[in-house]
Amino acid sequence: MVRPRPAAGGSTVAQRAQLVFDFADGSREQVDLLGGKGANLAEMTKLGLPVPPGFTITTEACRYYLAQGEEPQSLRVQVTMALRRLEDQLGRRLGDVQDPLLVSVRSGAKFSMPGMMETVLNVGLNDYSVKGLADAAGDERFAWDSYRRLIQMFGRTVLGMPGALFEDALEAAKRRTGARTDVELPAEELTALVESFKQVVAAHTGREFPQDPREQLDMAMRAVFDSWNTERARIYRRRERIPHDLGTAVNVCAMVFGNLGETSGTGVCFTRDPATGKPGAYGDYLGNAQGEDVVAGIRNTLSLEDFARLDPASHAELTQVMRRLETHYRDLCDIEFTVERGKLWILQTRVGKRTAAAAFRIATQLIDERLITEDEALHRVTGEQLGQLLFPQFDADAQRELLTRGMAASPGAASGKLVFDSATAVEWAGRGEDVLLCRRETTPDDLAGMVAAAGVLTSRGGKTSHAAVVARGMGRTCVCGAEELDIDVETRTVKVNGTTLTEGDVVSIDGSTGEVFTGRLPVVASPVVNYLERGLDAALAEADPETADLVRAVDRLLRHADRTRRLRVRANADTAEDATRARDMGAEGIGLCRTEHMFLGERRVLIERLVLAEEAADREAALAELLPLQRADFVALLTEMDRLPVTIRLLDPPLHEFLPDRTELAVKVAVAEARGEADPEAERLLAAVDRLRETNPMLGLRGVRLGLLVPGLYAMQVRAIAEAAAERRNAGGAPIVEIMVPLVGSVMELHLIRDEIDQIITDIAESSGAQLEIPIGTMIELPRAALTARRVAEAAEFFSFGTNDLTQTTWGFSRDDVEASIFATYLEKGVFTVSPFESLDRDGVGALIRTAVASGRETRPTIKLGVCGEHGGDPESVHFFHDAGLDYVSCSPYRVPVARLEAGRAALAADTGL
Repeated sequence: MVRPRPAAGGSTVAQRAQLVFDFADGSREQVDLLGGKGANLAEMTKLGLPVPPGFTITTEACRYYLAQGEEPQSLRVQVTMALRRLEDQLGRRLGDVQDPLLVSVRSGAKFSMPGMMETVLNVGLNDYSVKGLADAAGDERFAWDSYRRLIQMFGRTVLGMPGALFEDALEAAKRRTGARTDVELPAEELTALVESFKQVVAAHTGREFPQDPREQLDMAMRAVFDSWNTERARIYRRRERIPHDLGTAVNVCAMVFGNLGETSGTGVCFTRDPATGKPGAYGDYLGNAQGEDVVAGIRNTLSLEDFARLDPASHAELTQVMRRLETHYRDLCDIEFTVERGKLWILQTRVGKRTAAAAFRIATQLIDERLITEDEALHRVTGEQLGQLLFPQFDADAQRELLTRGMAASPGAASGKLVFDSATAVEWAGRGEDVLLCRRETTPDDLAGMVAAAGVLTSRGGKTSHAAVVARGMGRTCVCGAEELDIDVETRTVKVNGTTLTEGDVVSIDGSTGEVFTGRLPVVASPVVNYLERGLDAALAEADPETADLVRAVDRLLRHADRTRRLRVRANADTAEDATRARDMGAEGIGLCRTEHMFLGERRVLIERLVLAEEAADREAALAELLPLQRADFVALLTEMDRLPVTIRLLDPPLHEFLPDRTELAVKVAVAEARGEADPEAERLLAAVDRLRETNPMLGLRGVRLGLLVPGLYAMQVRAIAEAAAERRNAGGAPIVEIMVPLVGSVMELHLIRDEIDQIITDIAESSGAQLEIPIGTMIELPRAALTARRVAEAAEFFSFGTNDLTQTTWGFSRDDVEASIFATYLEKGVFTVSPFESLDRDGVGALIRTAVASGRETRPTIKLGVCGEHGGDPESVHFFHDAGLDYVSCSPYRVPVARLEAGRAALAADTGL
C-alpha cells in the first residue's frame, strides 16, 4: 500500500479534532469533511427522510491514517461514543446474540468515485449473533445469507483475498442444489457455505474469520481508508483529475435488509434518465437482494414500473422522495434505496452522473421549470461534455448485421476488437488498437481496461450497474445486459444467436440504442456538428424529436456562453477550407495560420532549393517561384475571413523538415560507389545536408533565426501577405491581417526582422495605393521571451503564447518523445495528474504567462494578448487564460465550440463564483 509522507503538524490537529459526526449533526455544506455520501446522508436526515441512523468518520481521520500508518488515538474513543448513541437510539447492540445491531461500513469521498473504494455490509455477524438474527427476523435463510455475504465481502475487501475463491465455492453450492441464482439456495446450504467460506479464509490468510464485532468494524474502517490508494482508485482520480490528497470519509450506518424475502428488495433510481435526460423516474430494482447485487450487475434487474406493480405503496413513497430530493438539490439525483418488509429506506443520494447529451437537456429543462437560472445551467455543462457531442455516430444508411441488443447505458458509436479482460484491453490499446472490453459484468478492478477501451459491452447488469455508471462518468460508449451473449473467458470466445466470435474479432456497439453489430460500421457527423456547420433551422428541419431537443439545448447554452464570455475565440487554420470550418464553428478570427503547412507536397522542393542554395541567383529564383503561390494562399484566406482578424505566423519549421532525407541520399551515393559510378547531385546534396544537419532541430535553426540567416525568406512571405491584403482591400474587402514572428528570444531579433518587415509593408502600400495597417507581434514560446516581455513589448504590438513549445522548453520535454517514454510513469507516480501538453501547467508555464502579461502591459498598455497552442481548446486551460487576462484563445476548428462554452463558464466563475 502506497501512503503519502506525513504532513507536518497534521497529527496534533487530528488528535484534537472532532473526527466523528452523527448523521443528525452534519449537513451537505460539510462535504470536504464528511465526504459526499456522509454530507448527503446528513442532509437527508435533516429533511426528515427515512434514512437509517449512523455516523461518519471524517476525511481528516483518513488523511491522518494514510500519513501515519495508524488512526488517531482519539478516533477509537469517538467511534465508541457514536456507536453507543446509535445502539441506544435503536435499542439493539452490535453483535448481540439475541437481536443484533448490524452496520454497513462504506466509503464516501468528496467527489463521487463509483465503485472505486470499499464497502462492507452486515458487520457485526458472527457464529452466535447469526442465530439471534435468524430468531429476530423469523427467517433462518436470510440470516445465513447475510453472514455468508459478510464473510465474502470482508475476505475480499478487508483481508485482500481473491474474489474467485468465494465465487468458486458459491458456484459449487449452486451446482449441488441445482440453483440458478444465489436467491434459490436453501438455508441449510447457506449454513454449509458459511463454514466453507470460513475455511477458505483460514486457509488463505492463516487466521480465523474475526468473531469480535468491534474488531470487524475497526478492520473494515481501515480497509476503507486503505482503498483510497488502491490502483483502481488512483487511476480513476487521475482520469477525473481529482486530487490525491483529499482522503475518504467512512460512513457507518445501521443495516436495513433488502434480502428479507419477497416483500423486500433494493434498488437504484434517478430522478431523470441519466443517459438521455428524459424527465421521469428511472432506475433498477431487485427483489430479495442487497444493494451490492444491483451495482455489481450479477443479476439482471427489474424496472421501476415492475417495482410499482410489486409494491405500490413503497413505490409511491419513493416517487415522493425523488421529487423532494430533486427540488432540494435542484438537479438530477441518484438515489439508493432498500425496502425491508414493505418499509422504504433511503441509503444514499448524490447529484447523478449523466451523459453529455443528458447534461445539456437537463440543464435547459431545469431553466424552463424555473428551478435554475441560465447562468446556473451554463455552469452545469462542460466543454468536455460538448466535445463528446461532436464525436461521429454510426451511419444509419449503412449495411449492418445485428448480433444482439442490450441496454443503452452510455451513448456513442464505438467499434473495436473484442477483448475479454482488462489487461488485454490495456495491452492492445497501448499498441494503437481500438478495442471493446467484453465482460459478463465489470468490477472496479476493470477500470484500467475501461479507460483503454473505445467501449464496454456486458451480458449482465442494468443501467445502474458498475459498467453503466462508470462508463457514463467517463464518456465511454456502453451497452449493458445483452443477455444473449454467452461469454467464455477461458476460451476467449463469445457465442450469440448461433455465431461464435473470438478475441480480436471486430464488433460495433451503439450506446444510444443498445444494438451490437458485427464488423466496423461507417460513421457520420454528429447532429451537433451538423447544427454548427449548417445552422439551427437547417439542423432542426431533418432531426427527429429527441435529436432536435438536444440541438436546441446546445444552441441555447452556447448562445448564453457567447453573451457571457469576455474571451474572444479564434481558430488555428492554414487554408481557406479550414477557415470556412472555423467560421461555421463560431470562430471570431484566425489566431494562428502556420505558413509552413503551405509548403508541403509539391512545394516542398522549392523550400529545399531555397535552403540548400549556395548562390544568390539560385536563392532568388526559388523565392520568385514561391511568392505568387504564397500570395494566392493568403488572398484565399483573407477572402474567407473578411472583416475578421487573421494572424499569420512566418515560417517556423525545424530546419530538418525542409531538408532531403539523409538516409535516402546516403543509399544513393553508396549504391553508385558500389557500381563504380558517381552520382554528383546526390553527393552534393548529401554534403549540404550534413553541413546543415542539427543534433536537436527543435532548438536549432527555426523561427526568427531562419528569417535572419536565410536571406529573403521572411521578406518573400511578408511581401506575399502585404500584396494579398492590398489586393483584397482594392477589391472592396476588409482584410484584418497581423504578422507574427516566431521563436523570439531577444528583443533585438524582433527589432532586426521588424525593420525589414515595416519597409516592405510601406513599399507595397505606396505602390498599390492601399491603406495597410498590419500589426507586428511575436509568439511567446521561450521562457526568456516571457521573462523579458517588458522589453519584447517595445517591438511587439501583440503577444500570442505558443503554449506547446513554451511547455516543451519550460519542462525540457520533447513532446514528440516523452508521451510514450516518460508520461505513463510520471502519471502513475503522481509527478503530475494530467499531461502538461493536454492541460496547462499553471504553476510553471502559467507563471511565465502571468509574468509576460503583466510585463508586456507595463510597456504597452494596449498590447493584444492571445494564446494559439492547443491549450486554447482545453476546458481547464481556458479558465486559466481568462483569469490571466488574455484577450482571446485560438484552437483547432472543432475545439472552437468547446472554447466558447468554457469562456462563458470562466466569466461566470470569475463574476459570480459559480
